[in-house]
Amino acid sequence: MNEQKSPGTILLTRSEVSATLTIERCISAVEQAFKMHAQGQTLPPGVLGVPARDGGFHIKAAGLKLDRTYFAVKTNGNFFHNRERYGMPNIQGIIILCDGDNGYPLAIMDSIEITIQRTGAATAVAAKYLSRPDSKVATICGCGNQGRIQLRALMNVRQLKRVYAWDVDETSVRRFADELSTEIGISVTAISDLAEAVKKSDIVVTCTPSRRDFLKADWVAPGTFIAAVGADSEDKQELDPKLFVGNKIVVDILDQCAVIGDLHHALRQGLVTKADVHSELGEVVAGKKPGRTSEDEITIFDSTGTALQDAAAAAIVYEKTIAAGTANRIDFFG
Repeated sequence: MNEQKSPGTILLTRSEVSATLTIERCISAVEQAFKMHAQGQTLPPGVLGVPARDGGFHIKAAGLKLDRTYFAVKTNGNFFHNRERYGMPNIQGIIILCDGDNGYPLAIMDSIEITIQRTGAATAVAAKYLSRPDSKVATICGCGNQGRIQLRALMNVRQLKRVYAWDVDETSVRRFADELSTEIGISVTAISDLAEAVKKSDIVVTCTPSRRDFLKADWVAPGTFIAAVGADSEDKQELDPKLFVGNKIVVDILDQCAVIGDLHHALRQGLVTKADVHSELGEVVAGKKPGRTSEDEITIFDSTGTALQDAAAAAIVYEKTIAAGTANRIDFFG
């Protein structure tokens, strides 16, 4: 039998990914990916963390059964001194997208833009089901690239009127407030008193590299939706573990959040058990579990990031690139 000619592997830079992927497309794809996972239409996601000096690596993998089956593996390096030391991104890496039926590497692409957008997209999906529909005020904790995409994504699902921005870096928070006020056309205020801002907020997003909890349980008002985004390794933490007691907990992937998410700190302290977790997000999206059921409940989304999101976003980029006929290919097996 003659071997089939290799179709070649597409190579995509960050700018090429950015030109193809929009937050609106990403939100839709990520919502579908979570739903498919709850319906058993995915290849099981996995994660591996490897510590290194001044940072570490994480490898995340999963697959989606769309019109064709895709498998994606992402390798990211997280080194939070990179920008100041070397002038390069703190988080960088690549995604390899494969044909899930035969293993062929369809594309290799920069992971930065996909990681940024798919993380914001997950918060938007969670906010759609877990925040109050009339939410008007949000606090964003962390004013880097992720804080920006979190706010842009939220604006797709909620009609916010006021935003408070907080960061340990005063320069970053002032720049964030100035730039985002202009971009989205609503009041974005740089604040130093996080407690007061949180008390007045309907939505609170934490997207920092913090190693110590800073969002305290007694600051959070009834009816608040919290998206805990920053904890994607076991040594990171943003939420007071007491927040998990008696409130509705929704996670992206339970087994993953139990070992590297903010949830895992509450589990380790014995404040909650896995049985106290309401659901995975996919179960809510698929209608298997309810989302928000009252005006007063506090809802928490523990977002550790899953390759289901990466696969969904990478598939969009690949298919749009193929349709545009702009693919730059290389035959690794030629």
